[in-house]
Parts: sequence; structure tokens; C-alpha cells
Amino acid sequence: MSGVHKALITLSYGFGLPDYETLMATLKEIAEAANVSVATVSRVLNDDPSLSVKAQTRQKILETAERLEYKISPSRRNATQRMTFAALFTYRQGLEIDDPYYLSMRYGIETQCEKLGITLISGYDFTGEKALPSADGFLVIGQPQAALHTQLAQQSTPVVFIDGVMEDPQSDCVNVDLFKISQKVIDFFIGQGYSRIGFIGGRDHPEFPDQREQAFVEYGRAKNVVQPDDIWYGNFTSQSGYQCAKKMLQQNAPYPPALLIATDTIALGVTRALLEHGVKIPEQIALISVNDIPTARFVFPSLSTVRIHSETMGAQAVNLLTERLRDERTVPLSVFVPGSLQLRDTTRR
Repeated sequence: MSGVHKALITLSYGFGLPDYETLMATLKEIAEAANVSVATVSRVLNDDPSLSVKAQTRQKILETAERLEYKISPSRRNATQRMTFAALFTYRQGLEIDDPYYLSMRYGIETQCEKLGITLISGYDFTGEKALPSADGFLVIGQPQAALHTQLAQQSTPVVFIDGVMEDPQSDCVNVDLFKISQKVIDFFIGQGYSRIGFIGGRDHPEFPDQREQAFVEYGRAKNVVQPDDIWYGNFTSQSGYQCAKKMLQQNAPYPPALLIATDTIALGVTRALLEHGVKIPEQIALISVNDIPTARFVFPSLSTVRIHSETMGAQAVNLLTERLRDERTVPLSVFVPGSLQLRDTTRR
């Protein structure tokens, strides 16, 4: 039996560890009683946060283990309960009102920490100027400025970047593949016969294009459907989308007949401006946005959008950090949560 398993599992008899055959026989009995695999039993008994199993199945495994006097070490069972994670939000808190994408991500973090018994402390506007709080691990939400990235790299506490740094030699990352999303939307529009596609988005920093914008420009130029004058950006609010759309409509040249919009929140402002100017959607201009916020299907016209599971992103970041601390993993991991196209009234079907 490996040293790792010796550290994780003990029996309640008080005489130390049994031989491997006895241990496996006990695990097999529990697995047969619960009608699951031995691997599932082992993961449930070791409180694996990444395991998805029905509540009644988990309860049956625990009850059978108790009946057979099989227990994991109390110190092991309560390991996550002693953890404290710090969620460092790189943006102002008001952004969660303007863009529910981030609110949903925070909800995923909070829910998973509560589920695992982890203490969570949070703070906003982390740019690298504030002192880092005392915690067992950091969850950094949003793209960190260079000063914060440097500050985090100079300390030894594990970090998971969410919706931020794509590759880091020391830290885990959880992201949605925004490059693939932009490519998917462009391919959809091309498939519908559009030869000119525009973009309306936002930037956290004026000099740094958003990943969606970068991918849109690169892939769109390769497909010969994107022109430099068809890119507009402000911030990630509905008001910004409204103002960008008005600029587009006021230009002398004809506007593009199809648009990729960086977020649903921006798209709400864009559709308002288009409707005010009497532009028919999707007959005169088709729109696809990103996020699939709850109101996207109820506005008029309902938004065609790419659904991003931001709550899942937050939960998986907590799981990564928990697993890294629990298993003392040193190799950084990157997790990409997929997006799916939801076609509604702002596109032809």
C-alpha cells in the first residue's frame, strides 16, 4: 500500500493500518452495498470535492462504512473545514450590477465554499496596492494588473485565476475559451451568408483589447469578413453599448449587417439604440452576444447569445484550490468551461 494511502485512511480499531487485502475487502463490501464502484467509495470517504454523486448514494456509503467500522481520520475529514480562502476581485463591486456574469461567478464561489465548509473572505478593487489578506489560498477574479500579478508571484500561497491569466508557471486558471466563442459566432454568420461582420465590446483597460475582440479581429480578418472601421468599444455597461451603437449608426458609411457583441449587458444598450433609429432586427442587422444572462430570453427582441456557465467557473476554481492544498499538487492546471450558442430573435433561423 502506498504511503499516500497510509496518510489518508485509518480504521477505527486503534491498531494502525490493516493489510492491503483487508482494506480492499472492506471497500468492496461498502461498494456492493451502495451499488457503486470501489473508486467512488474511496472518493466519497476521502471527501473529494470534484466528485458528483447523488445525496442518497453518498449517505448510503457513509452509513455502510460506519456499520463496518470503517472511518477516515478525523483530521482528514475536517481538513477543508480549517481552510480559509480569499476571493480577490480585480474590479469594483458595482460591476456585478452592470454585468451579472461576475455576480454569477461570485455566487458559484460562495456556494461551493459553503458546501465544502471553507471560510471565505472577499475584497474588491485589488490592483496590487493593497496588502494581501491572510489565507490558505487565493481566488483572483478578473484580469489582474501587473502589480497584483507580481505581488501574488512573490508569495507562496496557492492562487487560482478565474477569467484572467491564461497561463502561469505557478498557478491554476479557470477560463471560458473566448477565442473559440468568437470563431463560432463568425462561422455561424458566414454560414448564413454574411460577408461583413462588426464588433461592439468593452475593455477593462483602453490599451488592452478583450480576448473576444482579439479573437474576432484575428479570425475575422483571416476569413476576410472584418474591417478595421467595424470595431467599436467602450466599457461593459448597457449605456456604453447604447453609445457605441449610436456612433455606428451616425457614421456616413453603411453599418455591418451582423454584429458580435461582447456581453448581453452591452447588447441591451445596442438593441435600444437600433430600435430607436428604426433598424429592424434581424432583418437589417443580426446580433449575437455573450453570457446568456437571465433577462436575455425575456427582452424584446430576445437575444441570441453564447451561454457561459460562470457559476460553474467559480465552483471549479474552489475545487481546484481545495485539491491543490489537499494533495500538495505542484503542477499548475488550466480548466476551460465550454460555451453553447443559444439562437433566439436577434438572428435569422
